[in-house]
Amino acid sequence: MEFGVHLPLISFGGEQRSLDDLLTFTKAANELGYTHLCVNDHLVFSRPWLDGPTALAAVLTHSGRMTLATTVAVPVLRGPAATAKILAAIDLLSDGRLLVGLGPGSSARDYELVGVSFEERWKRLDEAVEVLRAYWQADDVAFEGTFYSTAGFSLSPTPAQRPGPPIWIGSWGSVAGLKRVARLADGWLASGYNTTPELFAQAWLDVQAEVAGRGRDVAQFKNGIATMWCYVSEDRARADAMLTDVLAPMLNRPVEQLRELLPIGSAEECAAKLLAYEQAGAQRVFLWPLADERAQLEAFRERVVPLLDAERT
Repeated sequence: MEFGVHLPLISFGGEQRSLDDLLTFTKAANELGYTHLCVNDHLVFSRPWLDGPTALAAVLTHSGRMTLATTVAVPVLRGPAATAKILAAIDLLSDGRLLVGLGPGSSARDYELVGVSFEERWKRLDEAVEVLRAYWQADDVAFEGTFYSTAGFSLSPTPAQRPGPPIWIGSWGSVAGLKRVARLADGWLASGYNTTPELFAQAWLDVQAEVAGRGRDVAQFKNGIATMWCYVSEDRARADAMLTDVLAPMLNRPVEQLRELLPIGSAEECAAKLLAYEQAGAQRVFLWPLADERAQLEAFRERVVPLLDAERT
């Protein structure tokens, strides 16, 4: 199982995120061997949230060979044409290192802000995926749907990856969501605080069955778990504070529910939770430290990964 990390875009306690902070984090992640550098997407949130694609572009030259990922971007909010343009530029400037995770978003307030119906989000997302591919392929075959059309327009330059970056779709595991993933995407993104190893295992089997049923190559279809909030600490009070004072109020979720789901606690507890996901078929996990980001990147590599390696042998 590979491990990537989320750029620290959220101000959990009112701290001001700076470019130096992001660059320091990016360089550390690269040096420590993390495979992916990820950004999530919200316009409005319960805490200040630095814009994801902008932040990803800002640290690009310090990202080494890490895969850059949106986990997820929300093309319905930004508009699929603008999203296609932004992501094509990041892929081009990174020499083809972009993984495009897409989703509808889960915030009705984001949709209210841009004047788009929240109830239309899934239908619009379906079309937005087709719009992105049409612009990136640049083969003069227009997409025309109910909400969007590429007819008469082209966007250049196109991405470095041809015919475009891989597209993964985020789904929490609903039947309709997983069918959409298998129909439209090259991979599936689960949500770290909205699944369990048992739910993930069944959903992954369902996705693979749906992919195979469509005559697609299951071996080429990938998965990952994004937004895996984490904090490694042998200090139980410190770990509990991350749950009760930081994460639960931000997500408006019960503390005990989050404690069961996420790798927050001792190295042994974190390793046990992640090993269960690996055994359930998870191929990549994208970690998001809740504080002390640089120290947490090191702690995870030095204290959790060796426990996972030991279990595998």
